[in-house]
Amino acid sequence: MAEPLKAMYNKEFLHSFARKLRSVFPGFEQEAFVRVAMQEPWEELELKARMRRITETMGVFLPQRYEEALEILCAIDEQCVGFPYLIFPDFVEVFGQGEEHWELSMAALERFTVRSSAEFAVRPFLLRDPGRMMAQMQRWSGHSNEHVRRLASEGSRPRLPWGQAIPMFKQDPSPVLPVLEQLKADPSLYVRKSVANNLNDIAKDHPEVVISIAQRWKGKSELTDWIVRHGCRSLIRKADPQIMELFGYAAHQADETPLVTEASILAEPDILQIGSSCELSYHLLIREGEPVRIRIEYGIDFVKSGGKTSRKLFLLSDKTVPGGSLLKGIRTHRWGDLTTRRHYPGEHRITLLVNGREAAEALLMLEAGADAGQK
Repeated sequence: MAEPLKAMYNKEFLHSFARKLRSVFPGFEQEAFVRVAMQEPWEELELKARMRRITETMGVFLPQRYEEALEILCAIDEQCVGFPYLIFPDFVEVFGQGEEHWELSMAALERFTVRSSAEFAVRPFLLRDPGRMMAQMQRWSGHSNEHVRRLASEGSRPRLPWGQAIPMFKQDPSPVLPVLEQLKADPSLYVRKSVANNLNDIAKDHPEVVISIAQRWKGKSELTDWIVRHGCRSLIRKADPQIMELFGYAAHQADETPLVTEASILAEPDILQIGSSCELSYHLLIREGEPVRIRIEYGIDFVKSGGKTSRKLFLLSDKTVPGGSLLKGIRTHRWGDLTTRRHYPGEHRITLLVNGREAAEALLMLEAGADAGQK
């Protein structure tokens, strides 16, 4: 089993980091720093809690004046590259939010994000003073360094994973849009992915905003088209009619021959235990005529702990096919528990969907595993 991500913060890392600090700050108490950082309940602390423990311990052993402490961090930051050094922008978040430190903290976040990422550290600044902070984000969106430009987009996402949500941007994303406009044809894929993810966040609360942006941006450039497609992925999964039309998916017209004239999906076996796998076989026949763009998915209505169900979609194919095509395939689906999904016994409905519309269904009975009583 792979080590949890939090394991990167261990005694070896702390000693290595402490040596770097001591190389520019001879008075740094290396052994005491490691001992205090790893005080119980260190082993129980998860990733972000360990990060914050290290940050707070830095605050104890570095000079108490924020300016002096930052000077020490800036003296070693070129040696401190990668995910573990999120502790640098975290230090700014914890100790640099005072009004008197604003300019210094902004310069530090701009500097530190290049070698790790300040996307989490900017969130409290946004929550405290959104207008001022978004003005700063707008300036960063025009920066020459791709990491700084990405910070402008990633840091302003309404629903950043692992980060604090920004309720005001969930309610009204308009302050974020000028930043995305600035970055909509960015040459860096790293930045474009962030812009697309920001749009996808916005689409969950304001689909009409993202539909309008997609309609306006699409066709401007290949770079922008990539953002539009990736940023609309949730709307495509929901088969929003305007988005499906925008991307050329064939419509289901009531007054025409159905898009799918024949379809089936089968689960084999259709009775199995949690932790087992089944094979899902499907076939469908597309109406005669012109080539059509289709998106084929299967959906599973997973039984939850209280007996209700929640649907999850899985992509099978997304392509343009000739009219009259017979499409078929087999997909293995594993019913083992994941960190993001736990399985419960009961009858599960499995549906075959084409361009968001159900074309066929099958039923599968999931039973408790043999070791269920031991858990």
